[in-house]
Amino acid sequence: MTHVSRPILVLGVGLLALAACSGGRQVRNDEYGTDSARELTLRQTGSNSSTSGIVVFGVDRSREAQGGGGTGANAGGGGMTVNAFLWRATLDTLSFMPLASADPFGGVIITDWYSPPQAEGERFKATAYVIGRQLRSDGVRVQIFRQVNRGGAWTDAPASSATNSEMEDRVLARARELRSQSAGR
Repeated sequence: MTHVSRPILVLGVGLLALAACSGGRQVRNDEYGTDSARELTLRQTGSNSSTSGIVVFGVDRSREAQGGGGTGANAGGGGMTVNAFLWRATLDTLSFMPLASADPFGGVIITDWYSPPQAEGERFKATAYVIGRQLRSDGVRVQIFRQVNRGGAWTDAPASSATNSEMEDRVLARARELRSQSAGR
């Protein structure tokens, strides 16, 4: 035998051994069964990718056009789980602080520490919770944390409770502004 036919022979024996291991059984997707059953399941759950559109601020435009999925910023089952106007307003209101993390599905925004130029030796951090899908006054909670620099070390200090309320009021005012801009389009 030549040196070329030996690798082909080894490959052929390997393929035969692999085919023998399969036992001749067919592999199928037991979750759905046939393709038509899979399509039926996708239609029932609303997960058919051919009918779902782009989700913008929690709104699936194709479902909205078909008359389903609610109205306004609260529409779309696959989008955000919080009110889009409150979410955007919270991001806008806290935009002067560096963003540490934002979870639109959980409705949590966390900023990093921010030191205002006028308050030397002081820094602030915010955590905002956007709650629910309705644009309501109790739909957002903002917690401000404050630290002061004492002897080169940052120590926790109480922040005014009025600061928390003021930030929440700013978020709500911005959310109403965004909603009115959206309605005017």
